[in-house]
Amino acid sequence: MRTDAAVQREEIRNIGEGYAERFGFTMPEHSIFNTGVGLTEETVRAISAAKDEPEWMLKFRLRAFHIFQNMPMPTWGADLSKLDFDRMTYYSRPTETAQDSWDALPDDIKKTYERLGVPESERKFLAGVGAQYDSEMVYHNIREDLKKKGILFTDIETAVREHSDIVKRFFGTVVPPDDNKFAALNSAVWSGGSFVYVPPNVHVEIPLQAYFRINSQAFGQFERTLIIADEGSFVHYIEGCTAPVFSKDSLHTGVIEIIALPHSRIRYSTVQNWPNNMYNLVTQRAFAYDHAVMEWVDGNIGSKVTMKYPAIFLMGPGARGEVLSIAFAGKGQEQDAGAKIFHFAPNTSSVITSKSISKDGGIASYRGFVKVEAGLSDIKSKVECDALILDPHSRSNTYPVMDIRSEHVAMEHEAKVSKIGEEQLFYLMSRGLTEEEAAIMIVNGFIDPLVKELPMEYAVELNRLIELEMEGSVG
Repeated sequence: MRTDAAVQREEIRNIGEGYAERFGFTMPEHSIFNTGVGLTEETVRAISAAKDEPEWMLKFRLRAFHIFQNMPMPTWGADLSKLDFDRMTYYSRPTETAQDSWDALPDDIKKTYERLGVPESERKFLAGVGAQYDSEMVYHNIREDLKKKGILFTDIETAVREHSDIVKRFFGTVVPPDDNKFAALNSAVWSGGSFVYVPPNVHVEIPLQAYFRINSQAFGQFERTLIIADEGSFVHYIEGCTAPVFSKDSLHTGVIEIIALPHSRIRYSTVQNWPNNMYNLVTQRAFAYDHAVMEWVDGNIGSKVTMKYPAIFLMGPGARGEVLSIAFAGKGQEQDAGAKIFHFAPNTSSVITSKSISKDGGIASYRGFVKVEAGLSDIKSKVECDALILDPHSRSNTYPVMDIRSEHVAMEHEAKVSKIGEEQLFYLMSRGLTEEEAAIMIVNGFIDPLVKELPMEYAVELNRLIELEMEGSVG
C-alpha cells in the first residue's frame, strides 16, 4: 500500500518533469512586423505609426525617449551593469488585430495559451481575459453581462482610440515618464497592456485577468496598464507572466497606473514566473482617494533580476493601502522587491507584509519606504518583513526607510530572519515525510498569508511553483 508521503513524492517529481512542458516550452517566433534590434528615435516613431496613434501620444513617446536617453542607470539595488539596451528588440507584432475568440488566433499562439491553461481558466473562474504575446494583446474578452453594466475592459491601444477622453486624462499622471529611467523607457516604447474602467457603484465580483507571454529571444516587453475604479466600485485584476528559457537576456519593463476614486476598492494580484534570463524592472503605482482601498498582492518567482516596489499614494481622508508580497530567489537570482506607501491625507492607514525566501546562493532584498507628510493626524502604518534563508550560501537584505513628519502617527515595524529549524524537520520526518517534503511543507506554511489571499486556482499554482523551486533544496 502506498503511503501519503510516497504519493506526495511522485506528485513533486511529476511537477518537475512537467515544468518545461507547461512554462518553459518554445514556439517558432511569430511576427508579422518588428522594429529590429536596437533603440533609436526611429524605433519610437515606427511603434507609434504601427499603432496609428494620435499626435498627442507620439509627442508623449518622444518626450519620454529623450528623458530615457538623458537619465542615468540606477546605482542602487540590483546589479544592472550587464543589461544591454542595444541588443534588444523593442516591438514585435504577432497578429494584425486582437481577437475575442481563441479559435480566431493563429494555431501556434492558440496552442501556447492552451498549454498555459488560460482559456480553461477563463471558462471556469474569470469575468474577462486579456492575453499578450510579445508586444501586443492578441486576445481580449469580457462577459456580456459585465459589458451591459458599462464596464470597459480592453487593450490599451483600443482605449487610446475609442476612449481617448478617459485615457488622455489619466495616462502618465500616476507614473510620469520622468519618474525613473525604466518608466521613461516604457513610456517611449510601451505596447500592449489592459485598460479597465468600472462605473460608479458597480462591483466586479469575479476577477479580470491579463496573461503576458514573451516568446522571442533578446526581447523587451513593455505593457502599459491603466485601471480606474469610479466612486463606490470594486474590481480584482490578476496578472500572470511567463517566458521560455533562452541563452540571451530579455527585459520586462511594465508600468501599471491605478486610480481608486472615493469609496472604491481595487485589488491587483500578480504571480510572475520568469526564467533566469529575464530582467524584470517594473513600476506599479496607485492613487487612492477619500475612503478608497487599494491592495497589491504580489508574487515574484524566477527572473535574473527583479526590481519591483508596488506603491500606494493615500490621497484622501480615510484611504487605506495594503501590500502583501512574496519573493523567491534561487540560484543566480536577485529579487529586490518591497513596497512604498505615501500618506498625504489624515485618517489614513497602511500595512506592508513582505516575505522572502532565498536558496542556492540567491539574494532576496526587501526595500520599503513609508512617508507621512507634516501636519497629519490619525495615521496608522505597520510594516512586517520576514525572511527565510534555506542554506549558508544565500542572502537576505532589508532596507526599510520611514520618513515620518507628523507627531500623530502610530507606526510599527517588525523584521525577522530565520532558517528551517532542525526540530521542525525532525518532527515532520517522524511523521513519514522525507527531508525535502518536510522543507516544502514548512515553506508553504511560511507563504500561507499571501497564498490565502489569492483565488483558489492561483493559490494552487503558486504552491506548485514554490515546490518546483524547492526541489533539491536540502539533503
